[in-house]
Amino acid sequence: MISFFANLFGYFLNFLYTYLGNFGLAIIIFSIIVKLLLLPMTIKQQKTMKKTARVQEKLKELQSKYKNNPEKLNQETIDLYRRENMSPFSGCLGAIIQIILLFSVFFLVRSPLTYMKKVDTNLIEQYKTEIEKENSSNTAYPEISIIKLKGNEDENVYINMNFLGLDLSGVPLKDSSDLKVFIIPALYVITTFVSIKLNTSMNNTDKKVKNKLITDGTEKVEEENEINPMEQANKSMSYMMPIMSISIALVAPLGLALYWLVNNVLMILERITLKKFIKEEE
Repeated sequence: MISFFANLFGYFLNFLYTYLGNFGLAIIIFSIIVKLLLLPMTIKQQKTMKKTARVQEKLKELQSKYKNNPEKLNQETIDLYRRENMSPFSGCLGAIIQIILLFSVFFLVRSPLTYMKKVDTNLIEQYKTEIEKENSSNTAYPEISIIKLKGNEDENVYINMNFLGLDLSGVPLKDSSDLKVFIIPALYVITTFVSIKLNTSMNNTDKKVKNKLITDGTEKVEEENEINPMEQANKSMSYMMPIMSISIALVAPLGLALYWLVNNVLMILERITLKKFIKEEE
């Protein structure tokens, strides 16, 4: 399935590359267009998250009220979701799309001759065999090696990977002698933690607002002593996913790190804008 989407995205990326003539620029425009296409779904997700937070509060009340009556609790929970016109799995679609994008772009950047340029597999295998004989070793990214070593000889396997003086075919840990390969991963790390910090700050603000109960025109702050397991799991995931992505970015061609970097910047802008938009709408 991932190969199917990588192939599909490859047609689009190749279309951009044909007009722009640069792999890096094509990735940036590709990222922006994909983000814009997913924007309606992102807005819906943000609204769903807000609604989910409110439903969770009501769910806690039901759990406390019917803690000794599991059957009644199940029925009341179903009724609650029905009244709120919500599904317990409402956030799954966005997560699935993100996973498909993650692996599809990885496949695409790892094998651009197959998925983007649609080069004949026999030609790829021929060059792959030649390179293995010349270097007496296998490589984790044979198509990247073909572009590097055979691209100047054969335009069929040539892709302009030069982006602002950086070679997007470089792999940070493999080409560590060239310190420039760490520029994009370093920027990706910085924007990742900016994104986490922003997300944490917004969640804390929402929590403070949520804990204010307005009664007869006066405010009363309600303290939550219980630790929310879902909240703790989300917090752990917010750190684990970036760490995993950073690890992959260090052993993958720079094109992947560039895609993630652009997405981080767009995500930060998106969160700030949508936060304001949704708050005003509410």
